[in-house]
Amino acid sequence: MLVKTYSAAVNGLDVTTVTIEVNIIKGVMFRFTGLGDAAVREGRDRIASAMQVNGFRFPTGDITVNMAPADLRKEGSGFDLPLAIAILSAGGGMVSDKLSEYMMVGELSLDGSLQPVRGALPIAIRARAEKYKGLIVPRQNVREAAVVNNLEVYGMETLPEVVSFLTGQSDARPTMIDTRREFYERQSCAGPDFADVRGQETVKRALEVAAAGGHNMIMIGPPGSGKSMMAKRLPSILPPLSLAESLETTQIHSVAGKLGRGTSLISVRPFRAPHHTISEVALVGGGMTPQPGEISLAHNGVLFADELPEFNKSTLEVLRQPLEDHKITISRAKYTVEFPCSFMFVASMNPCPCGYYGDPTHRCVCTPGQIQRYMNKISGPLLDRIDIQTEITPVPFKDISSGAPGEPSARIRERVIRARQIQEERYKADKGIHCNAQMTERMIHIYAEPDNEGIEMLRTAMERLSLSARAYNRILKVARTIADLADSQPVRPEHIAEAVSYRNLDRGDWAERG
Repeated sequence: MLVKTYSAAVNGLDVTTVTIEVNIIKGVMFRFTGLGDAAVREGRDRIASAMQVNGFRFPTGDITVNMAPADLRKEGSGFDLPLAIAILSAGGGMVSDKLSEYMMVGELSLDGSLQPVRGALPIAIRARAEKYKGLIVPRQNVREAAVVNNLEVYGMETLPEVVSFLTGQSDARPTMIDTRREFYERQSCAGPDFADVRGQETVKRALEVAAAGGHNMIMIGPPGSGKSMMAKRLPSILPPLSLAESLETTQIHSVAGKLGRGTSLISVRPFRAPHHTISEVALVGGGMTPQPGEISLAHNGVLFADELPEFNKSTLEVLRQPLEDHKITISRAKYTVEFPCSFMFVASMNPCPCGYYGDPTHRCVCTPGQIQRYMNKISGPLLDRIDIQTEITPVPFKDISSGAPGEPSARIRERVIRARQIQEERYKADKGIHCNAQMTERMIHIYAEPDNEGIEMLRTAMERLSLSARAYNRILKVARTIADLADSQPVRPEHIAEAVSYRNLDRGDWAERG
């Protein structure tokens, strides 16, 4: 008897509907076709045990299983449930006319309980697009999948529970989630607040400018000056996620298996801070079964690289293309996977090997040559993609001992949101451009061109400070953001002056001064 059930294969963020066909005739063989990996093929033993423990008979005969499309590689244990249902139906263990109405996914334990799988959200989106009536998933994945509207999503705990539902012996109810209400209720930023930061007003201003324009940023300062502390507070001043951004971000974390149990939507911007020993594959994604890396997990959020020169140089170099294109493409012999990775890159570093170059309270023991070699660990092309470069000095005692808290994140966030709204209105006709950091050279000349006084100031600054040519466009992008924060239509000389102050590492004499 031939029976078909339906599931889905996830490759990157792309989902393909998989038809599982089982045919049983007289014989004793078990044949498996359809390019299933080891985890898929091993599902036969898990299914046999689950059936036996729960009182079902594993059919005897010549069993042929095919997963169509047969030329698409199938990976993972999520095909256990639909394969078990197909084998039961083909062997006469159950009779159901609902198999064509539902997509199913889930891993079976030996006792028949369902274990969570990766990618439940993108699978649910695919099921809705394919006009299936509903989706059956493990209980742990139900809230994640139920955010998809116009689709009945059932969370099941065991194989017998699924069989009872499909044969009409139980009246299971689909899980319903008011996606918009839940998203907006959980959208508040309850993380670290800038009110905890004493002093460092210049650096907090630079972080505000970076958040307002979506600019990449690097902070240079001695140990204990507050670089990591302030970077961890950056998400608290970023604009809130939109519902579309939340769905996209949640899909990535779902595919990576990073969603917690009972999680529906990610409602706050991600903050990823990988250790400097991270490998290239872990950073950008990949592996035998391509998975999202840290840059994709930071999509629509912040990627923080603490102690930047300590990262392997070849690892840092793979960031260059994603920082420019906002996506990462992982190619294999038979297929290509693409993950989005539009993130703010924020880094911190010591100014020299000993850490105290420029520190007024400690003496640096490094020579200019040592400082230059330390700085050269960061390549020019990577540094070229960082708009804001700011120095940090230790907080004076009078600021540390002050009882007055700093400006709270909520107040800073209001200014950032206002600046982003100005940019969204400005770039509404430009596809793929949402903030000043994404402006092209043509757009810089249209939206960020200063007046004659500003151009003269910029020319003088570049000559006197030995700024590199690559700093020109970066300065104008940042100046445009500073003007937006000031609610100014033209870019004024004072905006240029502040933007120039954020190009410390471009100065030709940076390693020799002090």
